[in-house]
Formats: sequence, structure tokens, C-alpha cells
Amino acid sequence: MRKQKSVYVLRRFPAYKGKSITAKRELSYGIKLASRLFLDQMVYEFNKNRLDAAINEAIDNDDRAAFERLSVHYQPYTWE
Repeated sequence: MRKQKSVYVLRRFPAYKGKSITAKRELSYGIKLASRLFLDQMVYEFNKNRLDAAINEAIDNDDRAAFERLSVHYQPYTWE
């Protein structure tokens, strides 16, 4: 297992005047990338499921205009 390098960033706010300085530990690139990929996947699935439900509702209500409008928005999700 690789050693994690800890990087601290010192931030001094404009109203410093003798107050203590806070140090913030930055996250590693791997953790940032993994969390970003996870969030992107969750948003993708949420939007796809929402569009699926809306298309199914349009089919159930025999609303052809809504179906055609929603199917245009759904097309990018079919290229998996």
C-alpha cells in the first residue's frame, strides 16, 4: 500500500488580527476522482430513471406530443 502524502494549506483570512491560522488537509487526487465518478454515475441514473418514468406516464396517458418531446431528451441515454 502506498503512503498517502498529506498536504496542508494555510489560509489567512482578511480579518486576521492575531487570530489563529487554520490548516486544511487536501484530499488526494484518487479520492477526488472516485467521488466525482460516483456522483456523475448517480446523477446519470437519477436522470435516466426520471425520464423513463415520464415517458411511461406519457405512454399510459396516450400523450404523443409529450412522448416525442421526452424521447428526444432520452436519446443520449441509449448510447451505452
